[in-house]
Amino acid sequence: MNFCSHCAAPVVSLIPQDDNRPRSICTSCGRIHYQNPKIVVGCIPIWETRILLCKRNIEPRKGFWTLPAGYLECNETTEAGARRETAEETGASVVALQPYRLFDIVHIGQVYLMFLARLQAPRFHATRESMEVRLFEEKEIPWSTIAFPVIEKTLRHYWHDRPENNFSFRLEQETGTMQKDD
Repeated sequence: MNFCSHCAAPVVSLIPQDDNRPRSICTSCGRIHYQNPKIVVGCIPIWETRILLCKRNIEPRKGFWTLPAGYLECNETTEAGARRETAEETGASVVALQPYRLFDIVHIGQVYLMFLARLQAPRFHATRESMEVRLFEEKEIPWSTIAFPVIEKTLRHYWHDRPENNFSFRLEQETGTMQKDD
């Protein structure tokens, strides 16, 4: 941040009194600008034995496959955000949301909360954000064109947990490098 969003004066990076880390502080009005992680919410939409993926029509990673997910909005619950993102990216409605994975992605300042969800009906379509939307069995997943490491990890966890029908909630820290040990 270079300028104050309140008065447009330059900001400097200093540790405020009674704080423990540098913050952007306005040189004119003294406002402290806190920068906090972004919350990303999304779903694994399930229909029978298949899951719904969407091929991104926007950057980053345009043309790559992902689960429907995006930034949580202010005044929105995580569940409502996951439903909204699923509708915006796939045209589908989901029900029975269950928290499944929480990823701390510290190096990019994001937290991902992924839900398991059931498609209300097998109705979905391409959208402004997704050039293609389709249901996949495990053997059909386009692993080489999955958009983001956290999405690949979520998918691998899902297919690993599915035979035992044991979808326990798990918290993980994503380090920025995807390890193929699952």
